[in-house]
Amino acid sequence: MNYRTTKRWRSGVWQSSKNGPVNRQHVRAPGDELSPRFLSELDRVAIADRLQAGESIRAIAKALVRSPSTISREVRRNSSPVSGNYRPYSAQVRADSRLPRPKTGKIAENVELRDYIQSKLELRWSPEQIVNMLRREFPDRPEMHVVHETIYQALYVQGRGELRRELHIALRTGRARRRSQKQSQARQPRYRDPMVMISDRPASIEDRAVPGHWEGDLIIGVGSKSAIATLVERTTRYTMLVHLPEDRGAMTVSAALVRTMKTLPAELRRSLTWDQGSEMGKHKAFSLATDMAVYFCNPASPWQRGSNENTNGLLRQYFPKGTDLSLHSAEELQRVADQLNSRPRKTLDWETPAARLAALIDAA
Repeated sequence: MNYRTTKRWRSGVWQSSKNGPVNRQHVRAPGDELSPRFLSELDRVAIADRLQAGESIRAIAKALVRSPSTISREVRRNSSPVSGNYRPYSAQVRADSRLPRPKTGKIAENVELRDYIQSKLELRWSPEQIVNMLRREFPDRPEMHVVHETIYQALYVQGRGELRRELHIALRTGRARRRSQKQSQARQPRYRDPMVMISDRPASIEDRAVPGHWEGDLIIGVGSKSAIATLVERTTRYTMLVHLPEDRGAMTVSAALVRTMKTLPAELRRSLTWDQGSEMGKHKAFSLATDMAVYFCNPASPWQRGSNENTNGLLRQYFPKGTDLSLHSAEELQRVADQLNSRPRKTLDWETPAARLAALIDAA
């Protein structure tokens, strides 16, 4: 080809005639006309002319009655990847190539990425944990980077087929579609011994700088006949599960909590924050046995034990509501706790609770 011929074609000219060059026209099929909110080929010609004349993005946007961000995004996305110049007809071709729907998702296109995500979902990792570990493990491979919404869309959106549909049960909620949250049930105080409320808790506990302050609660089984006690350390988010095979009365819970807490060094036994459930009726005896202060949340205020509430939500993947929790042995509870403590956490800068606690014990 002649150099000038290819240059004309690049600029949108099909051929030359006696009356001068003939500009290329993009012909769409009937019914394929785009909405006026999209830039047309004439708009792109105007943008190219004004850029060549040295006008600013805002001036071009004002002349075309468009948002400056629309013009800026158009120039950035559709300029030549080689020279960086904005050519209207080439820009139109690039824009047209992105129009067809539906598009193949990034997860469906990349087998390695899909297998990685599915393997982590099977280990009950959350989408946010997965995407952050992808960026850590593959820092120089953008094709392995996605956002957590991409994973949710691959699971929730009907017909995408990018991830196995049964993997939605590995999500925290176990649901195949989103649902708004409901308010928790209010709890009533049931204690004979005076309570120390969370409002009287020292300020040093609030900032999580000092380890050894725990939050606790029960998760209840079918018919309220079985339960598991959960303990979460506020600084490291380390989780301990307490086996309650017989009942969840105040005497049983207090004795089980004392045995569990005495497995820790004294530096990690400072305080315990609980809700106003009847199972903590022996809180004074617990304090005397462990030398730990006990603080109580206000009624209907589960957010005052935020770390523990979040952990209980994670545990429902292993111990669903409506099941008999007494069937799980102490060894099984320990296995679940170990799996939780080996997960990277966003609040810990993607370290694991087990690693954080081990560092504290070594320092002690």
